[in-house]
Amino acid sequence: MNLDHVFVCGHPVLDFAATLRARRSTRFEMFVTPDRLNAWYLESGLVDTVTPGTDGDVREAVSLREAVYALVTNRRLGEDFDRQALGVLNAAARQVPATPQLTAAGRHTDATPPQALATVARQTVELLSGPDAPLLKECGNPECTRVYVDRSRGMRRQWCGMDSCGNKIKAAAYRARKKAAPVPAGH
Repeated sequence: MNLDHVFVCGHPVLDFAATLRARRSTRFEMFVTPDRLNAWYLESGLVDTVTPGTDGDVREAVSLREAVYALVTNRRLGEDFDRQALGVLNAAARQVPATPQLTAAGRHTDATPPQALATVARQTVELLSGPDAPLLKECGNPECTRVYVDRSRGMRRQWCGMDSCGNKIKAAAYRARKKAAPVPAGH
């Protein structure tokens, strides 16, 4: 399994929720150490620098991630929000977020892991209460459980990303068609 963080969902919150991969089958956890969590915060562009984290920061992040996934799923399916997940999200959103600063080089955001997590929580509130909420779709790959923002014309996008899922599914379908095709007589 590839250990690189992937950003294909169209919103950092959805990429955050997707850090537990293949939820319905193999379940692959990306946040195994404080360093892996901090790498996500940096790679996502949420912050520019982050102080070293602890195992407690990882537990908090996993707890919020699961709440975010539940709430995103509720919104996507048109269900009422899970009350426990809502409590976890709103408690995290009340914490002090990462605050961008203006420097000679431009914008710079320093954070502690709790500040980065509060930023994720606040972005979740914005996503699930904003104009992109109706555009949430789950990837068409049955093995994938990523949710993405479908901004395609006519909302026809089927995959979280072509590289991660679309090409695999299309190639598998092509191989299946080729295998099932009758061999012409005389060959």
